[in-house]
Amino acid sequence: MNRTTKHSEQAADPVRMLGVYLNDHLAGAGAGVALFRRMSQTHAGTTAGRRLTELAAEVTADRKSLREIMTALDVPLMHHKILLGILAERAGRLKLNGRLVSRSPLSNVLELEAARVGVEGKKELWRTLRTLSRTDPRIDGEAVSRLLARAERQADALETMRLPALEHTFHSRPGSGNSPAPRRGGISWRRSWAH
Repeated sequence: MNRTTKHSEQAADPVRMLGVYLNDHLAGAGAGVALFRRMSQTHAGTTAGRRLTELAAEVTADRKSLREIMTALDVPLMHHKILLGILAERAGRLKLNGRLVSRSPLSNVLELEAARVGVEGKKELWRTLRTLSRTDPRIDGEAVSRLLARAERQADALETMRLPALEHTFHSRPGSGNSPAPRRGGISWRRSWAH
């Protein structure tokens, strides 16, 4: 068997591909947990901070659910992928936000958007597992459907926070000292996010 043939057989192995797929999502989930915890700590004592703390707990539970599904499917952990996820989250903290040493209002927008991208990816994971549950009894399709519904609520909550963050960041009048305090979903931007 030549090297090319061996490589194509490995690539076509659905069990191996599922293992890689689930480990990629587990790595992303680890990065997501770290991001949500960091955001909730940054905004501690605010309405947004309390909601982010709730979301951080949910995202942590989602990661645990994924790990349980992987165990049920006999999918081993790929520790190098988990490490890469942690490094990616830490590298994300170095993104440019218009300021060198302090947080800027743009940091809120970028973090909320990164969190939303992660939740959208998680929704696709749950959809995939729900599809696989139709032919694999080891996957609880009803439980996965509940996880999908929760991810949809998480995405909606993040969007509810992102919209006023956009207004606060891009519609404030420079130098006026007065930034708008729009309301979206009952959350006052100034009360929720200002430091």
